[in-house]
Formats: sequence, structure tokens, C-alpha cells
Amino acid sequence: MIKNFFNEFKTFAMRGNVMDMAVGIIIGAAFGKIVTSLVEDVIMPPIGWALGKVDFSDLAIDLTEGVTIKYGAFLNTVISFIIVAFAVFILIKAINTLQAKMLKDEADAAAAAAPTTKKCPYCCSDIPLEATRCPHCTSEIK
Repeated sequence: MIKNFFNEFKTFAMRGNVMDMAVGIIIGAAFGKIVTSLVEDVIMPPIGWALGKVDFSDLAIDLTEGVTIKYGAFLNTVISFIIVAFAVFILIKAINTLQAKMLKDEADAAAAAAPTTKKCPYCCSDIPLEATRCPHCTSEIK
């Protein structure tokens, strides 16, 4: 029974879509780190500088000792989210454009490869697909 359970788990884990999902999660996590670094290390410093060398993470309201509302950290998180969402939008838009171009190229290749002629069943000459009468033997084609 235990051996059967592990065999089922092995079959499940080795299916293509599970492996694809695992690779996607791993790459997504790595991409998330890149985007986080881009936002925190590249984009946020100039924004803080442009707004008077303000570091949003230091902005807070002290209510009482030990109770602080860190709205600056929240602002950093919101701005980071907006930038990440925009970066993902740009990435998806680029991928969709590339896929559309590839699909168009494939469709053009398929259209170019599609036959434009057929054989006359009477004289075996090549005739256009739309022909209803063979120009060689004048037979009517159905």
C-alpha cells in the first residue's frame, strides 16, 4: 500500500504540467528578486532624491511608545507594487507581441505551403482549386 502511494506520487510529480509549474514558480521567485532590487536599489533612490532626499521608509507616526504607524514603509510597498505591476505588464505585452508575430509567421508559412492546384480526375492535369472545368480536357469538375 505504501509502495503504491509513493508510485502514485512519483507519477504525479513527474507529469509535465507539475514540472512546468515548479519551473515557473522558481523562475518567478528569481524574477521577483530582480524586480525588487530594481525598485529598491535603482528606481526608489531617484524618486526619494527628486522629492527632497526623502527616504519613505523612515516616515512614521509615533502614537505611543512602541506603537508606530510606518506609513513610509507602506508607501514604499505600494510604489514597489505599482512598478512591479507595470514591469509585468510591459513583459507580458512584449511576450504577447512576440507570440502574435510568431503565430502570424506560422500562418503565413502554412498559407504559402497550402496547395493551390488539384488534379483533374479525367486528364490528370494540374488545375486551380477553384476550377469547375478543366482548361486542358474541358471536363466539368465537381
